[in-house]
Parts: sequence; C-alpha cells; structure tokens
Amino acid sequence: MPDTTVAESLTPMTPHAVTAAFDHLRAVQAGALEVAAALAAAEPRTSAILVDVATRIVAPVTALPDPDMDAACADAFALDALGGVFLSALRTWEQAGPDAAEGIARTVIRFTADVLTEDHEDIDDILRQALDAHPTLAGAHPIRPGIV
Repeated sequence: MPDTTVAESLTPMTPHAVTAAFDHLRAVQAGALEVAAALAAAEPRTSAILVDVATRIVAPVTALPDPDMDAACADAFALDALGGVFLSALRTWEQAGPDAAEGIARTVIRFTADVLTEDHEDIDDILRQALDAHPTLAGAHPIRPGIV
C-alpha cells in the first residue's frame, strides 16, 4: 500500500525557505522572469524548496484517505499513485539545480490552478491556505504582497 503519511513526516520549513519559494512562485506567476532568475540565483536551493512546497500541497490532496474513513475506491488509489508520480518527476527535475526552478514553479502554479482553485479563487489564496493549514508552516506568512 502506498505511503499516505508523506505530508505528516516532512521537516518544518524555515520562514526563509517559505518566503524564498513564494517570492519565486509569485515572480513566475507574474511573468517577471528576470526577477525569478535573480531570486533563484540568490537562493541556490530554490528548486529543492519548490519541490518541498509542492509536496506539502500535492501529498494531502492526492493521498489515500485515513484507514478510519470509508474504504478507498479505485479512483483514490489512482489519484494517490498520480500524486506520487508527479512528485517523483519534480524531484528528478530538481536535480538539474537552480535552472529548473522556473519550470518547477510553473508546474506548482499549474497544479494549484487546475486542481485546487475554483473560478472565484486566486492562486495566491489557495497556496496560502494549503500551506498555512500544514502544521509545519503555521504562522510562517509565506506570501508577501507586492513582491513583484
């Protein structure tokens, strides 16, 4: 059976890491690619930090339900497997180093927009809700308005 505790076993992110990730995500989302490149150059671990953020967003959304809940259906197993494949691909991509940060950021933004947002919601709000809800980020205030 797939591991459903990935999100629970993550090491807490530092406020610096959260800020670096969201500054980069916002720059890419705004199309400020020079700013995004400068941010990635200033924080060489940007690709790894973005994959960490993606894990905190994707794992809870795609994980199998708790064993105490109703029996998981085939769709739940497929979604769990797809979440694992998605995160594995991001981890492989991360190995390219800082140059992969923009692509990883675009992928996190796309996942958030396509899977987590509804018509009336903003991606920044969804990312903030997803990460603020995670116990390892409580109070980190990941998004600073107006960074780009």
